[in-house]
Amino acid sequence: MLDEASSSLSAALLGFGSAAALIIAIGAQNAFVLRQGLARRHVLPVVLVCALSDGLLISAGILGLGALVQRQPLLLELARWGGAAFLLVYGAMAARRALHPGQLDAAGGASGSLRSTVLACLAFTWLNPHVYLDTVVLLGSIASQQPEGTRAAFGVGAVGASVVWFTALGFGARWLAPLFARPAAWRLLDALVAGLMFLIAASLIAGG
Repeated sequence: MLDEASSSLSAALLGFGSAAALIIAIGAQNAFVLRQGLARRHVLPVVLVCALSDGLLISAGILGLGALVQRQPLLLELARWGGAAFLLVYGAMAARRALHPGQLDAAGGASGSLRSTVLACLAFTWLNPHVYLDTVVLLGSIASQQPEGTRAAFGVGAVGASVVWFTALGFGARWLAPLFARPAAWRLLDALVAGLMFLIAASLIAGG
């Protein structure tokens, strides 16, 4: 019994660490969550959408969907071009905000209505082929190397990392509010977001 508990705990910690290493990397989704958190707009729905989406993808990978995705390159190709187009549009919007100081208030850069926020969050998550490669393929591959009895624990740990990260990013952003009380800080953030979106879009178009 102790050996089983120890194995499950080790698998959960491995899942947590593996997922954290992938999720915490700077990306379009994290930039979106950060900006919503700074603006304090619909933070809980954003965190829930990101965490639940990751949970579904991680679970699918552990259940073996990763192998199917690798055999269906058309799915990743569609996500690649759709994601690139979306990122180019969002990057252009961020660049426009950075160039127009009058739009650099806390709420101005974040999605307005709950519907538009959720749709944007879903797009950042599901139109990014890197998400499928990281969560479904890579985490699924790591999970498949674990003893069958500990794969569920690995999944719990991986999903837990997603919940912890997005909660910390979304709700912890408010501690940066004093810094972003200055318009120059918002301008810099939007410039960085625009650059990041364009860079990721370019990598997708290039097939990276």
